[in-house]
Parts: sequence; structure tokens; C-alpha cells
Amino acid sequence: MGDLLFLLLLIGIPAMSQFVSTQLRRHFVQFSRDPMPLSGREAAERMLYSNGIQDVQVISTEGQLTDHYDPANKTVNLSQVVFDAHNVAAVAVATHECGHALQDASGYPLMWLRSSLIPLMRMSNVAIPLLAFGGAGVSQLLGHHGTALLCLAGFGVPALFSLVTLPVEFNASRRALKWLQEAGMADDNYKRARKSLFWAAMTYVVGALGAIAQAFYFARLFLGRGRQS
Repeated sequence: MGDLLFLLLLIGIPAMSQFVSTQLRRHFVQFSRDPMPLSGREAAERMLYSNGIQDVQVISTEGQLTDHYDPANKTVNLSQVVFDAHNVAAVAVATHECGHALQDASGYPLMWLRSSLIPLMRMSNVAIPLLAFGGAGVSQLLGHHGTALLCLAGFGVPALFSLVTLPVEFNASRRALKWLQEAGMADDNYKRARKSLFWAAMTYVVGALGAIAQAFYFARLFLGRGRQS
């Protein structure tokens, strides 16, 4: 079991991540050539307006793949290649981020849960270096139960965060596609937008698989050390 998890972490997850990233970039470039009457910004603003959301601002942010919704500032942040672009890929990304704004406005519980896990994620950033560099010394110092708790904080929380993220991202895409369909997006462009969002979602799936495999592998490794100490 341990060897299989190690191979998955060493070869399987990086290979899947590379494949998904390649597909995502390929489809984004391909669908960036398909024109749309709306820019990413205009599509986002119309989606928010049609859903009665008036307290969220659509703004441009620097960089690529930096698109995100900020619930604290109530802003949909679109990268420069999305904000002003009039193409299917840009509209798909922009409306997906608005999907998160709709989640926030409707009190979507899993979005709240993901936000509540962020402080625990900071704790995991402390626990992981302790486990990685402390080694057997940590197991001897904390004992089996203490090591188990540290493993849970270090590797269990990121795995849980990744699992909660999956339905949040898929739900945001469903909200985006629903609005695009209601807005009368042409069938071919709708299919392209759906494919773009599918490959974007797959990045989160691979991330979740990696986090879960890492949690099982390192928990097994360090708990085994704890039993031997």
C-alpha cells in the first residue's frame, strides 16, 4: 500500500497534473479564438445584475490565471486576458467567478465551510515542516497520539480542504453554465464554454487526489514511526 501511494505521489499525480494543465491551456487558447459579443467584464456584470447582486464590483487584476472572487472585498477579479477579451474562454472564466459571488450571496454552506478551514490550513503549514524535518524526534517527543494529531493537522486538513473545494468549484461552474444558457449563448459556444470549465475543474480534482494520497502516505509513515518509538 505504501509503495503504491509513493508511486502515485512521485509519478501518477504529477503526470495527471501535467496532462490536465496541458488540456486546460490548449482549450483556453483554442476557445480564445471564438468571438463573443460580450467581454469577460460585460458578461460578469450582466450575470451579477440578472441575479440581483449589486454590491459586487468586477475589476481587473494583473497576471494570468489570477481570476478569483474575493468575498471580503466583494470583488470579482478578472485577469487581463479575461477582463477585456471578447471570446468564449474569457466569458466562461468570468461567469465561473461570478458563480462564486452567487454562492456568497445565497449563503452556500460549502463555500462557508471552505472559508472556515483557512485558519486550519495555516496550522498545517506549521505542522508539515515539523513532521518533515523533525522526523523520528517528533514521534519520540509527542508520542503516538501526539504524532497522530500532528499528522491530522499537517496532512488531513489540506485533504479535507481539497475535498470541500471540489463541490464549490463544480457548483460555481453549474451556475455559470445555467446563466449562459438562459442568456441565449449559441449551442456551439455553450459546448465550448462547458468544456473549458470542465478542464478547469479537473485541476481541482487532481489537486484533491494528490492531497488525499499525501495524507494517507505520510500519516502511515509517521504513525508507523510513532508506534515504534
